[in-house]
Amino acid sequence: MSSPTNTATARPGLKARFKLGTVRAGFALGSRLAPQRTVNRAARLFATPFASSRSRAQAVQGDDEMQRGQLQINGETIATYVWGDPVLQPYALLAHGWSSFGLRFLPWVAKLRAQGFAVVTFDQPGHGYSSGKLCTLPEFTDTVHAIGQYYGDAALAIGHSLGGAAVTLAQDEAWHARKLILVAPPVDMAAAAGRFFRFVHLGENLREAFFAWLLGRTGVSVEQLQVDRHLPALGSPGLIVHDLDDDDVPWGEGERYAQYWPGARLLTTQGLGHRRVLDAPEVIDAALAFVRGEQVGTRVIGSPNLSLCV
Repeated sequence: MSSPTNTATARPGLKARFKLGTVRAGFALGSRLAPQRTVNRAARLFATPFASSRSRAQAVQGDDEMQRGQLQINGETIATYVWGDPVLQPYALLAHGWSSFGLRFLPWVAKLRAQGFAVVTFDQPGHGYSSGKLCTLPEFTDTVHAIGQYYGDAALAIGHSLGGAAVTLAQDEAWHARKLILVAPPVDMAAAAGRFFRFVHLGENLREAFFAWLLGRTGVSVEQLQVDRHLPALGSPGLIVHDLDDDDVPWGEGERYAQYWPGARLLTTQGLGHRRVLDAPEVIDAALAFVRGEQVGTRVIGSPNLSLCV
């Protein structure tokens, strides 16, 4: 017989699996019987951050130097966290990933400050302490760009997961970062949607309607969100960090960044997955070595049929 502790521990897992099974069955059936209603429900689910983004943000405290603030961006109140003075000091802008929060970057802050950077991070709409319920990559990108414009061009921008894609897409003449570090970044939103379709058992017959919902919400097509189309024009030096055991965003997507981004370098890790790779001490140390101008990772030269590291 299981002990009370083991039983209590197992129940949430069983409940979560039961709920996922119910969602999958509903989407599989709805894909055939009520396609429009089902695709609307699925698209809203795809654009809804996990509630844990808020609870995890509330559980983390900053330090005495951290300044909390707010900015109004596209009708939402965006929570900001600042160390130092981004006006007087070169600053690093840190962009978190999907269903995460700005203070997820706390392990980076002291080391960035020691190298003379002011630091700015924030919670995306629907995440952490920011307002909003739904959020997509175009909204991630708009928020990065707006905060960047508010503080001026950044000496460094670091993005994790979807934040890495957003940081890349946010680069333009109005705002840019002189160096970029992307950790576990997705490169193809159509592929990300495909992973979502398979996970929730949504019918492939709904793919075009699903993308039409996203286009209607954001005004941006899924083709415009293929990040590798934008990489050849990037002039900033870049480092991509990606783990071979990443089950959320395949390592090959990070490799594509390095292939299409002139002069970028790829640092491959193993055993850290999609989340632990962000705050692994060896990753932070390697990234800051890159910032200092040291050679980190490999340069990837490739085509669809060729990948060489030098």
